[in-house]
Amino acid sequence: MRYSKESDPDTSARAQAIEVNISPKHSVEICREIRGMDLKKAKDYLQDVIDLKRAVPFKRFKGCVPHRKGKGFGPGRFPQKAASKILKLLEDCEANAEYSGLDTDQLTIKHIASNQGKVFRGWMPRAHGRATDWDAYTVNLELILEERSDDNGQ
Repeated sequence: MRYSKESDPDTSARAQAIEVNISPKHSVEICREIRGMDLKKAKDYLQDVIDLKRAVPFKRFKGCVPHRKGKGFGPGRFPQKAASKILKLLEDCEANAEYSGLDTDQLTIKHIASNQGKVFRGWMPRAHGRATDWDAYTVNLELILEERSDDNGQ
């Protein structure tokens, strides 16, 4: 699978996860929240989501989502399964960066995207000879970490 963004191989590292069995809506919200974060902050944030300490604010898929504690937080959830898979992807990309000789303390998330993957069609039998669709959705994730430059502008 190809990446949707180009990156400089000298200052960046990339990783992909194909057909991950997580919710596409949860993965979109998590990716939106951690985009642009430093690697360490993003890993701490995802670990807090897994430990039910911090919620992920839902901006797009927020129908029937309860508000969370905190001043002006709004609708949010704790998507633990999706957070753990994205955390694993971050750790894999960090290992790729370390192997390439990049400084892992200076990495920031340049690009993270989640796209719908293959849908495994299924059905569940119901009463009176009927059936209900019971599909399993998958997600394709792509991540690019870039090394920050220590310029005076930053």
